[in-house]
Amino acid sequence: MSSEQQPNPRLNEDLLFNRAPGGPPRYGSRSDKPVQYLTVADRSGGVIGYVWANDADDAAGWLVRKAGGDEAFNKGGRWARKLHDAKARGLAPTAALAEMIAQSDPANSSHVVPGSLTEAPNADAVRSLADTR
Repeated sequence: MSSEQQPNPRLNEDLLFNRAPGGPPRYGSRSDKPVQYLTVADRSGGVIGYVWANDADDAAGWLVRKAGGDEAFNKGGRWARKLHDAKARGLAPTAALAEMIAQSDPANSSHVVPGSLTEAPNADAVRSLADTR
């Protein structure tokens, strides 16, 4: 008997990944159309990220401010969940932003900066903002 182990042919097969139906409803993650966005800050007023939305593309997203580091990333989960919950309830993306404004509380670990609702040419413009500021 040989001391050399024979290769398993199954290890050489291509892996096939098929999208499974179902899963939670989600807004689209891209929009080349004008978007509305909110600035989100921590308790001390430091910007941790941005939430953007566009109804025409049924798209919305949370973008962490890179300069905010791990703390901003961790606090951002709350804002991503708010978007997922809003989509599950059938809210239009900009209605989700309006709800975030209405429910925001500066006493929380993060909140919408009052008066920060702004328009950008597209989602990539907001991504650039999150990457550079």
